[in-house]
Amino acid sequence: MAAKTIISRPVYGTLSPQPGKHHLFVADAEGALAIRDMTGSAPTGFFDEAEIVFIPGPNDKHVAALEALKPAQFHQAPSFASLLPRLRQTLANAHMGLRLYLAGTEGLIGQAMQVALEAGIDHTSIQSEHRGSLARRMQCVHCKGITENVTTQPATCAHCGLLLLVRDHYSRRIAAFQGVCINAEDRSEIPPMEEIFR
Repeated sequence: MAAKTIISRPVYGTLSPQPGKHHLFVADAEGALAIRDMTGSAPTGFFDEAEIVFIPGPNDKHVAALEALKPAQFHQAPSFASLLPRLRQTLANAHMGLRLYLAGTEGLIGQAMQVALEAGIDHTSIQSEHRGSLARRMQCVHCKGITENVTTQPATCAHCGLLLLVRDHYSRRIAAFQGVCINAEDRSEIPPMEEIFR
């Protein structure tokens, strides 16, 4: 209920084919299912001008299904950091008519959205669909460090070690949820950790 009242919280939709000259898909793990589900409504030849950049999850079984779509280009990457140069280059060389589709975890969507915004693409023209883990990318408001794949509440900052309350407030600029010290007044107060972002 609280997440609906936080206006900074990202809102995700469902991928649908858009008219355009070039279609760029960026997905991780379960995001492949969003791309596959979209094929039912895609016109014939839709993927002939498409590029799919995919980060497989552990024991991923989606690679073959994405390759079967016969996109013009298909690339796998082990992490978002490794695909970043390619994504930046593709967006820098993009022409009018590029359509961007993001699917998978919030961390991937947020970071890819951040790169697209830096390249001058308006966030309202980018489609995104959340699939898979609810793990969060969190910024510690105290040390400014980013901790990836946070699943607990509270969470420990990977940089300064503070115990942080993971807020629903989301920053598009840094593509992360905000974490604030939960026991600033008494560090001996350590609330139990619960895994809630699965």
